[in-house]
Amino acid sequence: MGGTEGSISEPGSPSSSRESETSRQNLSECKVWRNPLNLFRGAEYRRYTWVTGKEPLTYYDMNLSAQDHQTFFTCDTDFLRPSDTVMQKAWRERNPPARIKAAYQALELNNDCATAYVLLAEEEATTIVDAERLFKQALKAGETIYRRSQQCQHQSPQHEAQLRRDTNVLVYIKRRLAMCARKLGRIREAVKIMRDLMKEFPPLTMLNIHENLLESLLELQAYADVQAVLAKYDDISLPKSAAICYTAALLKTRTVSDKFSPETASRRGLSTAEINAVEAIHRAVEFNPHVPKYLLEMKSLILPPEHILKRGDSEAIAYAFFHLQHWKRIEGALNLLQCTWEGTFRMIPYPLEKGHLFYPYPSCTETADRELLPPFHHVSVYPKKELPFFIHFTAGLCSSTAMIALLTHQFPEIMGVFAKANTMEKVGWESRAGSTIHDLDDTKKLSLSERACFIGKRALHVTNI
Repeated sequence: MGGTEGSISEPGSPSSSRESETSRQNLSECKVWRNPLNLFRGAEYRRYTWVTGKEPLTYYDMNLSAQDHQTFFTCDTDFLRPSDTVMQKAWRERNPPARIKAAYQALELNNDCATAYVLLAEEEATTIVDAERLFKQALKAGETIYRRSQQCQHQSPQHEAQLRRDTNVLVYIKRRLAMCARKLGRIREAVKIMRDLMKEFPPLTMLNIHENLLESLLELQAYADVQAVLAKYDDISLPKSAAICYTAALLKTRTVSDKFSPETASRRGLSTAEINAVEAIHRAVEFNPHVPKYLLEMKSLILPPEHILKRGDSEAIAYAFFHLQHWKRIEGALNLLQCTWEGTFRMIPYPLEKGHLFYPYPSCTETADRELLPPFHHVSVYPKKELPFFIHFTAGLCSSTAMIALLTHQFPEIMGVFAKANTMEKVGWESRAGSTIHDLDDTKKLSLSERACFIGKRALHVTNI
């Protein structure tokens, strides 16, 4: 990511090995993830474009989605089924109308082509109700194909690959159906689908279904269930996310936020529960420092992208877009966040070099976020400390003094002449001013008109000097 053709070195050289190691490190830091709560292209992203005339998704983001679709929904045995062959080409199409046309062609060849229904639900449906209807048709076809693949999975490696593909399709359909139910207000139904998915397909934790579950449980205000999910996924051995860190902070903030007052806390100090809440906020802010500005509405939200960069601005937008209402619902939670979040930066003075609870903040996030987020959005960067004016003034004074000392050491004769010239000019100015004052004393002997004329000439002479 970010490599150029001109920077390619000869293979086997030390510089080549160093560059490859650095590039591997940057790629691991800037790995993008599929947004667990990504919106529907037809029913949400396209409606935004109709209203505002702006494109909420970048080409880079949509290209990543195309790669995901080819990975999840295709396999080496697609040539055995004509409809799957057509869909394999459809996922590679850049033009949305061409993809939709290919999906209809696949359905003409096979009315039970689940991936064709998926594409139509994502991109052609203009409402969530239409998308849900198409996903239900996809679910019916997907379950039939999945059962058929299960019966043949041990016959050959090709059949195993086909089963993996059909499993991915089925999980994707059920997940999107759960998101449709969540958007249409059937939250308990959505929670049930997500829990069943996590039990039936535990290896697919990489899809981060638990983040969908956390958001739905927060909407139900089932905070005990939220805590149970966090106890399982907020583990030191598992990757973190803004959803996990900030949800943990929200739960601890909830116990003290309604009675928290900065004035009272400054007089009596923080209680144990308040200290735990503040530490949880500091932990969350260290993981992703961009989230508080969106939660506190200091920065405008936009539609979240289809992919996010952990610890980046894209992840902050995706989290705040869905979770801002949960913070607002708890009285005093945003007040406590506002009073404490900036203290994190005093704890971590050099975030790019050393962290406190996490690895140092990746320096490549800004570049990756600019690729993921639309051009009309001002990308948030890691807050930098602003030095006071006194430090800038002292630094400038010391620098100028050191420069004069260095010039005097290197060129003593020239600097001596320069200093002598300045001294003589000062002495000359003082002598001219003194003579002017002496002459003014002599004017006392002159008449009034002569004295005024003399004073005018001397004033003009002094001005010219």
